Parts: sequence; structure tokens; C-alpha cells
Amino acid sequence: MEHLSSPPTSQAYRHYIAGKWYVLLAMLLVTLAAALASLMAGSSGLPLTQVIGALLGLGDPQSLTIVWNVRMPRVATAIVVGIALSMCGCIMQNVLRNPLASASTLGVSQGASFGAAVSIICLGAGSQINSGSGSAAALTITQPYLVTLCAFLGGMITTVVILALSRLRGMTPSTMVLAGVAISAAFSGGTTLVQYFADDVMVATVVYWTFGSLGRAGWSEIALIGLLCLLAFLFFFFHRWNYNALESGIHTAKSLGVPVEVLVPSSLVVCALISSVSVAFVGCINFIGLIACHMMRRLVGNDVRFLLPCTALCGAALLLVSDIICRTLVPPTVLPIGALTSFLGAPLFLYLIIRGGRTA
Repeated sequence: MEHLSSPPTSQAYRHYIAGKWYVLLAMLLVTLAAALASLMAGSSGLPLTQVIGALLGLGDPQSLTIVWNVRMPRVATAIVVGIALSMCGCIMQNVLRNPLASASTLGVSQGASFGAAVSIICLGAGSQINSGSGSAAALTITQPYLVTLCAFLGGMITTVVILALSRLRGMTPSTMVLAGVAISAAFSGGTTLVQYFADDVMVATVVYWTFGSLGRAGWSEIALIGLLCLLAFLFFFFHRWNYNALESGIHTAKSLGVPVEVLVPSSLVVCALISSVSVAFVGCINFIGLIACHMMRRLVGNDVRFLLPCTALCGAALLLVSDIICRTLVPPTVLPIGALTSFLGAPLFLYLIIRGGRTA
């Protein structure tokens, strides 16, 4: 009887779990390093010591203004939006059993963008600030809750359609993504139709908004996205064992007592909410959820206990690094971050499609 226990196996499992904790710690350090680098980068370059001093409330007034009023909101926006979009990608891939799923590939972001455009153009939820340069006016969200509601409704329309399609027989991951392309095209047509009836300046403003920018969200918007991200993370993490059971298939999960009929739609609704709010305030930023989840899955596997937080941190780090590139590649011009993330994510997306939609 004394041979029934298996100390070597137990020891191996502890090493296995410890490795995942090391990856999580490494991603936390990478995210913090990317945040510091983002605070240093820009047309007015600041050394690390000056940035740290400004964070502690020390240093000259100019450094304090640059760090706290100009760069810190961008950094905070990148972190919360990166976490939101990457968590969406992680959970959507799990509940839909589709390695190609994310808010951007299934049309949720495009639906949210349509809803936000309707609120801005038709309902007057945004105002224009003329920079005097003759270019498109900058856009300020004057009614953030109205924009959030409309974006959420647009994202929910896509979510309901995707959920219905996922229940059809013969729907492979690739065909579901094709359905997402069709949904995206429909919402893009709707957005174009709404813009057609707006004046020229408002059209130019909304087009500029759809490029994606981390510089337009204020602290109130950042707090709203951050609060929703925290609540969503708690919801997802509470169901971590259910998500792990789903990895073995729906029938296996049901046999283990997982309420699949409730878990899947509720998870997609939460994903639609946090992705829609992010799109409402920063525009469309594509492929972050897809890239981050596949990167972390290679390092920590499919265990949602570790995959979810690692993916969230990876998404934040990716968006921070992308923002640094956008601000420093062609100074003093700030490139649209949505274009850069699309360039980064499109090759991975094509690779996954060529591989037949199988997990890399």
C-alpha cells in the first residue's frame, strides 16, 4: 500500500505549475517595462530617472506635465484596452472552440464601431475640436455612456448571430470566420450609409476615429474600461474550471456538470461588452486578442487558470509596444495604431487559416 503514492509525479506537477507561474511573472515584468518605455518615448524624450522622478511627484514641472497629462493616459488606455481585447480573444476561442475567434475576426468590433458611429453622428454623442490645421477635427466623446450603450448594442447583434451560427452543424472554424467577414462587411456598409448623411467635417472626424487611437480617452473613460475589465476578469476566472472542461468538448463538459447552455452565451455577452466599450473610446484595434492568445498558448498551454491572465498581460504589452512604434517610427507624426496591429496580426491570421484553423 505504501507504493500507491507517486512522489515523482507530484514533484513533476509542482514543477509544471511553477513554470506557468514563472511565465506569468515574466509577462508582468514585460508589461511594466513596456509601460516605462512608453512613458519615455515621444517627441520629448525623457530618461528613465526623470520618468521615475515624475511618477513619484518629483522633478521639474515640464516633466510632470508630460508624464502625467500627456503620456500616462495613453499608457493606461493601452493597458486596459489591451487587457480587454486579449481576454475577449482568449474566452471566445475557448467557448466557440475556434482558434481563429476574436472580437475583430468575428465582426464584434465592427458591430460596435457601427453602433458608436450612429451615436456620434445621429445622436450627437461626440463633439469636434478644430485644431486649426485644416485637417479633420479631433473628436471628443461628450456622452460616453450613450456611446457605450450603442456600441454594446452593435456588438451584441454580432454576438447573437455568431452564437446562432455556432449551433449549426457543419460550421467549421474557417466557415465561422467567413461568416464574421460577411457580418463585418454588413456593418461597414451600415457605417458608410450613416456617414453619407453626415456633413463633410463629421465624416472626416469619424473616419479618423475608426483608425484607432490611444490618445483620445480621458481618465473617466479609462476608469470605465478598467472597471469593466476587472469585473469581466473576475467572471471569467470564477468559471476557469468550466472553461478547462470545455477544452475537452461540449459533451464532456456537460457530463462534468458544466452549465454549457448558460456559460457560453453569458461569456460571449461579457466579451461583447468589454470589447464594445473599448471600441467606443479608442476605435477599431484589430488582432490583439488573436495574437496575444496564441503567443501565450504556446508558453502555458490551454489551462485557463494561467492562459487568461498571461494573455491579458501579453495583450497590454503588445498594445504598449505598438503605441511606442506608432509614436516613434515617423516623428512627430503619430501613426494610427489600428493600422499597425492589422499589419502585425494579418500574417498570423493567414497562417492559421492555411493550417486549417488548427491551434498553432
